[in-house]
Amino acid sequence: MMLLPHEAMLAASQLAAPAAHPLDGTVAGYVWLLPLLPLLGFLANGLLSVTSAAHFGPADPGAGHGPAHPSSPAPHAPSDHGAAGDDHHAVARHRHASLVSLIGPGVLVVAFGLALAIFFAMQGAGEMKAPFIQRYFSWMPVGDLNIDVAFQLDQLSMLMVLIITGVGMLILLFSVGYMRDDPGYPRYFAYLNLFVFFMLVLVLGSSYPLMFIGWEGVGLCSYLLIGFWFSEKANADAGKKAFIVNRIGDFGFLVAMFMMFANFGALDFTGVAAGASQLGLGSVLVTAICLFLFLGCAGKSAQIPLYVWLPDAMAGPTPVSALIHAATMVTAGVYLIARSNILFSLAPVACLVVVLIGALTAIFAASIGLKQWDIKKVLAYSTVSQLGYMFMGVGSGAYAAGMFHLMTHAFFKALLFLGSGSVIYAMHAAYHHTGSHDDAQDMRNMGGMRKYMPITWGLMWIATLAISGIPPFAGFFSKDEILGAVHARHAGSTLDGASLLGVPGGAIMMFCYVLGLAAAFMTAVYMTRMMLYTFHGPNRTGDRERDHLHEAPWIMTGPLVVLGALSAVGGWFNLPSFFPAGRVGALEHWLDPVVGDGALRFTNGAPVEVPASTEYLLVGIAIAIAVAGIALAFVRLKPATLVPKTDAPAEHGFERVLANKYFVDEIYDATIVEPVVATSRGLLWRGIDVGLIDGFTRLLIQSKDDDSAPGSSVQMGGLLTRAVGLVGSTLQSGRVGTYAWVLVVGMLFVLGAFTFR
Repeated sequence: MMLLPHEAMLAASQLAAPAAHPLDGTVAGYVWLLPLLPLLGFLANGLLSVTSAAHFGPADPGAGHGPAHPSSPAPHAPSDHGAAGDDHHAVARHRHASLVSLIGPGVLVVAFGLALAIFFAMQGAGEMKAPFIQRYFSWMPVGDLNIDVAFQLDQLSMLMVLIITGVGMLILLFSVGYMRDDPGYPRYFAYLNLFVFFMLVLVLGSSYPLMFIGWEGVGLCSYLLIGFWFSEKANADAGKKAFIVNRIGDFGFLVAMFMMFANFGALDFTGVAAGASQLGLGSVLVTAICLFLFLGCAGKSAQIPLYVWLPDAMAGPTPVSALIHAATMVTAGVYLIARSNILFSLAPVACLVVVLIGALTAIFAASIGLKQWDIKKVLAYSTVSQLGYMFMGVGSGAYAAGMFHLMTHAFFKALLFLGSGSVIYAMHAAYHHTGSHDDAQDMRNMGGMRKYMPITWGLMWIATLAISGIPPFAGFFSKDEILGAVHARHAGSTLDGASLLGVPGGAIMMFCYVLGLAAAFMTAVYMTRMMLYTFHGPNRTGDRERDHLHEAPWIMTGPLVVLGALSAVGGWFNLPSFFPAGRVGALEHWLDPVVGDGALRFTNGAPVEVPASTEYLLVGIAIAIAVAGIALAFVRLKPATLVPKTDAPAEHGFERVLANKYFVDEIYDATIVEPVVATSRGLLWRGIDVGLIDGFTRLLIQSKDDDSAPGSSVQMGGLLTRAVGLVGSTLQSGRVGTYAWVLVVGMLFVLGAFTFR
């Protein structure tokens, strides 16, 4: 049968047209609403914060100087920060508190509902091999560089969206009760909404530059939230510390992007993966790119040596700690490696570095947690340690295992932080009633809280058993899967065939497996220690304060109950074959279209096969170590002998080293911070600013006052001063167009340096 010309053209165009994506025409088309909702919440709450802070003068300047009207409201009294700077007590609630309480968590409730709808649409679409990418507009069309603002939906980004919106929603609901008396209530929720917006941009962006926008955005929000109570210098310094340390890691991320574009000609995920696939295993180029990417991960996800900002992040409100540690910022590095799985699967040396740094971080932070007294600091170092486990997983090619632990950790770590927030809330309320200024976060001032907060006690024990690795709680399955993957890849994998500084990769993997077991033992010890000193034994709060201890309101306790259920059964989302109580490996099958090919490269294209006897032995060892850690803590620790902080003796010997975190901050301060400050003060300020520039300026002024003609040196000084001023005024003109051109020229210069041969 002959086709007419127009029919032939139509048939050819239909053949050439790309096949429709399974998500076309579904609710997934509204993916742009996911980040937009928290952004709208930020704008609304930010507006309420600004308008409530504005104070306009009276129409009549002479008015208001007399006595205040009896009906005028009393001003807010200064906030009571408590001994540790957490939890505020204002005289009256913020006038927009009710509206803020509706907007702040409300946008997350709607976003989570939309995320669930998209998730079910993805499940109904069947097997989705290719990502669903929606392009909105062109962002950087500069020569060969063409970056679109586009969102990418696949199984990996969907998992992160569910965690961010789901756990974030619970944290914001908890915040309604926790922060309700704070005078900066609208500002607090504005920052939280902005934080979630940038995190969603980070995980939904379809290219590295768009991910970097979210990456930098969460860094900005962490600075704002950690230093939320900026009137106290320690809090402001903690925010600046987080911001500065993260800039070191961000430098690595930027260099990696420059190298990708210079060598692959693309910065979107699909383009980079296609370009990297053309390189051979162990290529120097791909190894360098992965190492620079991991530098970014070390800063954002607090790995050695850039972990020091995360414990100081406890200066912010406790829900902020839960959001940063559990559901958002610190997991961004793990997500970056999972997203870049094709790159890392081609760089076994870089992966050995990731696994080794992760294992060292896990045991190093766990050892510090053994001797911390601040309940939030214990959990902070616990987060650093658990992030080490996640990097052990993704670094060994077990991407599903690393993401699985990221998910379960979001459940039980959010529960632990919010539970500790409930305890701190009760302690502050008790101290506020009696006017005491004792430290409400020090476990030596607690004890016996089980009697006053039985619900929080039970839920936090669930989270403790989960993080310790006791079955059938969530952390057991995810942590065991990581340890098993590290052990399985010590032989017969690309990591075994590589070496690091002359040490065979197989030996490094076994060393990391042993470190992982040791860190698991320490985790069980310090978490049980936290529970014993907080909830068991006699109460050390004080006789007058004891009568005011009670469970938190249900707006705070309700989210704990949900997180407790997830901490108990969350491991069932990815059951191992030896525990067939449901669908085996559900999460692994879900993530396989995104990370499956990258994972198979580590094992030379064949799935990992572990004999059943070996698997049972590894599981038995992991359980035995967790039980031994809990038992040791019960036997050795005696809450009844503990005394309040004010009466506690000073630590000595190695206990003092652990209590002071190995003096790492002091070492950094002495070797980096003080020399930089001394150089800037002595050379830049006194030498150049005061000595050179001000000196020339004084000579110029003297020459103008002198009737005689100025000397040539003075003339040169005046010309130099004018020239410097002219350059400075030109560069800092305040014209956005000028700044844009300088940015473009600088970017082209850097890209040209990388492409120059």
